[in-house]
Amino acid sequence: MTSSPAGNKLPNINGLHDSNPRHSLGYRVQHRARTVIASVVVAMLVFAGTAAAATWLDVDSVVQHQKVNVIGQGSVSDEPTIIDPNSGKPIEILLLGQDSRDGEGNQAIGGDMTGNHQADTAMVLQISADRSSINLVSIPRDSLVDVPQCTTSKGTIPAQYGVMFNSIFAGAYQTGGDLASAASCTLNAVNSLTGLNIQNFIVVDFAGLVKMIDAVGGVDICVPQDIDDPYSTLQLSKGMQHLDGTQATQYARTRYTLGDGSDTARTTRQQYLIKQLMSEALSKNLFTDTAQLYQLAKSALESLNISEGMADTAALVGLAMSLKNFSMSHLYTQTVPVVAAPSDPNRSVWADSADEVWAKMREGKTLFESTETDTSASDSDSTTDGGSTDSQGTDGNSSEQTQSTETPDATTGLITRADGTLIDPNTGGTVDPEDGSIHDATTGQYIGIADRYLNATVCAVPAKN
Repeated sequence: MTSSPAGNKLPNINGLHDSNPRHSLGYRVQHRARTVIASVVVAMLVFAGTAAAATWLDVDSVVQHQKVNVIGQGSVSDEPTIIDPNSGKPIEILLLGQDSRDGEGNQAIGGDMTGNHQADTAMVLQISADRSSINLVSIPRDSLVDVPQCTTSKGTIPAQYGVMFNSIFAGAYQTGGDLASAASCTLNAVNSLTGLNIQNFIVVDFAGLVKMIDAVGGVDICVPQDIDDPYSTLQLSKGMQHLDGTQATQYARTRYTLGDGSDTARTTRQQYLIKQLMSEALSKNLFTDTAQLYQLAKSALESLNISEGMADTAALVGLAMSLKNFSMSHLYTQTVPVVAAPSDPNRSVWADSADEVWAKMREGKTLFESTETDTSASDSDSTTDGGSTDSQGTDGNSSEQTQSTETPDATTGLITRADGTLIDPNTGGTVDPEDGSIHDATTGQYIGIADRYLNATVCAVPAKN
């Protein structure tokens, strides 16, 4: 049977166009918004319920409207690489949070700076071959990197050395004048830096993120200290707070009034927000409310700009079905390991251990082995081990040695040493009991957030008598 283009009929969900699987190009290994991943995964997990004849064409029109062409160059193919949930291979996507001030919605969040286009957040998403786990790795915008030549819609940008990562997106947008140039050049650079062969991207801006979070109904965030941030205008009191889309987006942008003020610290808070948002969405019994399900899926899709290979409605539905049994305990996130740049203490460079992260992803492995005890029941609506949210994986052996002699707490996911020191079992990093931040055991740098500890201890709701 000849497969039909997405949108012309109901999809062959289980087979997904069996006659023409397209996955070889997208999975060869060669030389990685803000909370955008929450929008993507939530949309995928709930999207299957919209695949009825009455809504199919409507949803497909949204998907096609949000499509962005890919500019072929280097490791990036000029032919769309359609995602194939039945390939039996990992699916990799570059997720970009665009710091755009164009449009009323974006200006309401970031201020009136029309024409400003930067990759405020960049994450590499990898869905495992068996669709049971997800890796998510953040790339700090302030890290200095070497990037290859870039082809835009209106010209070529020569190779660059020692430039800030977020300047790749901004420079390509300025030269090419469009999102296709910015995203394609960033995609090619990430492949060059990581050795991955990612062929698809998803981009979200401020307004899109606000819309997605509001569609879910807001998100609970544990705030370990009072926040009064003049830059983002965010004001929050210490404790568990339920944030709407605007507040949550400002939380994701807040930098200098939380943690050590570094962009690396901010990326770990963004990862925490992602997990909380996904938990919020998955805790709702949306499959019994088809109207809410449809609106959530449509809102998520309208919030994203997606590459051509993602703009296949049947493929999206198939991927949603393949993820129907996904558990939050198998979402593994971290930030690329960095150290202070020798040339500028206000910038960072990737640490030698960064390639250990990318090597795991090139091999399709999870970032961390589970350190949990049997806590599946308590984790059904919450996040999992602290290290899976944030870590940088400092000493590869320290985690193994720790796990072999000490057992993580079933509630917090942390190890408590005899002297009271809290240890993240995945990274070997020390955890600040006041705010749940994880610090590298050697350098002391802020490397993550122990989300289970943060929720259960710092913002625990006292039991009622």
